[in-house]
Amino acid sequence: MHLEGLVEQACRHLSAHAMGQQTVRPMEGLVLLRQSTPSSLEASLYSPVLCLILQGRKQVSIGEQTLSFGLGECLLVSHDLPVSSRVTKAPYLAVVLAVDAATIRKLYDEVTESVLDSGRARAAVTHRADAGLLDALRRYLALADSLADAKVLGPLILKEIHYRLLVAPFGGMLRRLIRHDSHASAIARAIGHIRGDIRSPIAIPELARRVGMSASSFHKQFKAITSTTPLQYQKELRLLEARWLLKKGGASVTTTAFEVGYESSSQFSREYARKFGLPPSQDVPSGVE
Repeated sequence: MHLEGLVEQACRHLSAHAMGQQTVRPMEGLVLLRQSTPSSLEASLYSPVLCLILQGRKQVSIGEQTLSFGLGECLLVSHDLPVSSRVTKAPYLAVVLAVDAATIRKLYDEVTESVLDSGRARAAVTHRADAGLLDALRRYLALADSLADAKVLGPLILKEIHYRLLVAPFGGMLRRLIRHDSHASAIARAIGHIRGDIRSPIAIPELARRVGMSASSFHKQFKAITSTTPLQYQKELRLLEARWLLKKGGASVTTTAFEVGYESSSQFSREYARKFGLPPSQDVPSGVE
């Protein structure tokens, strides 16, 4: 019943738009996505987010990990992750909610009985959404019809949603993030350092020291949490940034390669083509040499 109500509300908000790929933002941090046909693989950077599928099916690859989820299932991402994703079944309809780490940490004192999971947890997991989460999302989306209600009740329901994610069976990584001294928090800080300067080569011992870990433990935990290595993670960020710069226009392939940290434009072109399936020159607007 909650899923049907959420589908009905989402379709109503999208009804004023023509069919095809659509993006609507009815509430703070909330996005509705609709697509009428399956898609090819698309590389992007996911911030911490919850993605609930209301129609269709999607596949997301993060490093060596590939996840597939469909109707009534959700993807929870706890860290900034470079991903490759595609809609595998259409029509596709999804609700996407930004997950706020600060809100999660503020809940720490209110869920003191919650302990860090001893089992394995990753920065991206899929799970079927339970009735409580579906109902909270439905009530949050319903606030879009009243600015006054949204202003007063919105923060309360957002807190409820974050709480439900925190205590959910698939919220293990979020439960680790509420502890500043956890490996999950250390890797999140390391990701922040990498994103803050994608041009400079990564010195693993120095980066590990900055987040309070040994080099060996840092490398192991980074791979366990993100399904990739720090060096591969940085390369993914560089290539995503390069594609954005090229499509924006105004810079050549060689200039863009150096701008994102490559020392060899030929190596950049090879890795770009391997990542996106076409040479970087094809993403350069006409008139830019």
